[in-house]
Amino acid sequence: MIEIPPSLKTVLKRLKLSGIVATLPDRVAYARKQKLGELDLIELMLQDEIDRRDHTNLSIRLAKAGFDEEQTLEGFDWDAPITFDRDRVRDLFSLGFVERHQDVVFLGPVGVGKTFLACALGHSACRAGHEVRFLRADHLLQRLHQSRADHSTEKVLRGLLAPDVLIIDDFGLRRLDTRQSSDLYEIILERHRRASTIVTSNRTIDEWIPLFDDPILAQSAIDRLAHNAYQVVIEGDSYRKRQRPGQDDTVPAPPRKPRRRRGPLN
Repeated sequence: MIEIPPSLKTVLKRLKLSGIVATLPDRVAYARKQKLGELDLIELMLQDEIDRRDHTNLSIRLAKAGFDEEQTLEGFDWDAPITFDRDRVRDLFSLGFVERHQDVVFLGPVGVGKTFLACALGHSACRAGHEVRFLRADHLLQRLHQSRADHSTEKVLRGLLAPDVLIIDDFGLRRLDTRQSSDLYEIILERHRRASTIVTSNRTIDEWIPLFDDPILAQSAIDRLAHNAYQVVIEGDSYRKRQRPGQDDTVPAPPRKPRRRRGPLN
């Protein structure tokens, strides 16, 4: 076993390279066995450090994102009896929409995988180095409401506007009051063409306008979001319904038919 001199440990610690200490003996032994040169050994150790930092940073980004659970594209059930534009979804995972500051809207009934795909997109964005936040729509609005009581509104808004990707889940479950309508409008307005927003909803976009307290505010917000959004409509039976004992999951329920849009509107 190769012993690392205390002086070398001190130097690595001062350079914030303490992680190298754990693998250095094995790397030196490997270099000797493979007859690697000094520069090759240095490159190998530094690459180990890069990998460690990448893993740590990813863990931090995923923790900050606030996902309820880890949901990735690899875990999606492509054999489920649901219909949607699969090519479009696969293309979204190239994350080009994030680079272009475009939005994504997943529409469809309860339990067809909207949240799963939105979170999987968010997970992929985290792995690509992007900052992501996930919030249910009601929790987002509640957080803003509470922030006014403790005078932290500016800080909460920064946390909603700063991420490269903001996922708003289950929008449209309840009608918005005046303050909530204004809050959501401000978030959509400030993020428009500056960052990407992913929204999931059980309602079609045409059904969003009556949810706002002010129809003019609603139209302005929705025009900005829909104009810049890829829409993915998912139709089929609920996953949770298919899991009921004795449920025949080979026969899908009659699908809803939200209006389709093939891509960002120009």
